[in-house]
Amino acid sequence: MSRTPATARRPRIGLVAGGLGAYWPQFPELLPQLKRSAARVTERMQEFDAEVVDIGFISDAQEAAVAAEKLRAADCDLIVGFLTTYMTATMLVPIAQRSGAPVLLINLQPTEAMDHATFDTGAWLAYCGACPLPEMANAFERVGVPFRSVSGHLEDERAWQRIGRWIRAAGVRSVLRHGRHGLMGHLYPGMYDVSTDLTMVPGNTGGHVEVLEFDDLRVRVEKVGDEEVAAKLAETREIFDLADSVIEEDLEWAARVAVGLDRLVADFDLDSLAYYHRGLDGETHERLGAGMILGASLLTARGVPTCGEYELRTSLAMLVADRLGAGGSFTELQALNFRDGVVEMGHDGPGHLAISERKPLLRGLGVYHGKRGWGVSVEFDVKHGPVTLVGVGQTRDGRYRLIAAEGEVVGGPLLEIGNTTSRVDFGCDPGEWTDAWSASGVAHHWALATGRLLPELRAVADLTGLDLVEVRV
Repeated sequence: MSRTPATARRPRIGLVAGGLGAYWPQFPELLPQLKRSAARVTERMQEFDAEVVDIGFISDAQEAAVAAEKLRAADCDLIVGFLTTYMTATMLVPIAQRSGAPVLLINLQPTEAMDHATFDTGAWLAYCGACPLPEMANAFERVGVPFRSVSGHLEDERAWQRIGRWIRAAGVRSVLRHGRHGLMGHLYPGMYDVSTDLTMVPGNTGGHVEVLEFDDLRVRVEKVGDEEVAAKLAETREIFDLADSVIEEDLEWAARVAVGLDRLVADFDLDSLAYYHRGLDGETHERLGAGMILGASLLTARGVPTCGEYELRTSLAMLVADRLGAGGSFTELQALNFRDGVVEMGHDGPGHLAISERKPLLRGLGVYHGKRGWGVSVEFDVKHGPVTLVGVGQTRDGRYRLIAAEGEVVGGPLLEIGNTTSRVDFGCDPGEWTDAWSASGVAHHWALATGRLLPELRAVADLTGLDLVEVRV
């Protein structure tokens, strides 16, 4: 059964709360209070776009061992351990070791501070989640388990923002581990930087690469009915402004291909798609490749990143950005503007419609630069304000790494040639920035995403084991 992008690959978060059972007979009111705190954490966790597997409260190492087996069987993307009060390392180390998932420890005391004048030992212990945190860090280090934590109080929004960051990163980890990534057509001739060893995708991130042929699209496009084309045209006219250069026949073909693309993605259960086909003399495959831009842009806006030039690693970068809620549009360098101090970047072909500054435009083109074909192309500017560039580079030994830089999209003159184009200010000389960005090994495509994502990407790198290169000048 095919998934919908809105609910695709939701992260599964395991949740366990605990405290030292020796306290319960000594302080009868303590455990009920801690369980109320645990219930509040469960409530807040369920507000995130994730599947929460709550296995309850543990009080000793034996209960921890049972919890570890339950969480291992649940195949979680992140385990959250709630330190409600002091607990020994023997209660969390087995969970961390056996679950097969990264572990986040949270220390959220009931309120901002204790009422020192009225508190006794039992009341203080409800605020003592910080006490075992160094113990856990030490034990995790010694058994070889990566450590991460968030400390705050139950209603501390700063703490919950940090927790949310880890959950979003777990969502990225989930879609990379379980994702299905389509690769259709063939390499753009000569692009060594784009060429991808398919084994390196599951080797670095997990997931599966589905090798597709343009005939897989052709047979689906051939079966598209006129009513479906009419519906897609109506959707297109609602989403886009149409330039006078758009030829109706080309638009109808793009809509027909878009319906076929929808079927292709559903039939192969794809989370992303990268494609390219050169074609010759206007034959069917060339027409399919030229007609992809509309449907690919609509798919990208729905959460299925689709990009041209056979750029599998960039479709993964776009997927990372999209799952962080930041869009992610297919991008390359276009020109440097030394007068205004900006780098102009974008791409012809598909763009992420959800992050457009204005209503996107469809422009009719007689020729695509450097590619065979003709038809309609997407033109817009990414939303003005903070942005992050996200790329997936590959080292000589085949290891993937995230590459990122933060800047700001600013207004100004743009080309009107059917491209997505943005003017990005990195707060430095455009030439110096371009040299530093190129030296990172990013290759010539990446995702342009909205917002400042470096904190989110650091969490993604931590959970996935990918290195993160932060480019600054």
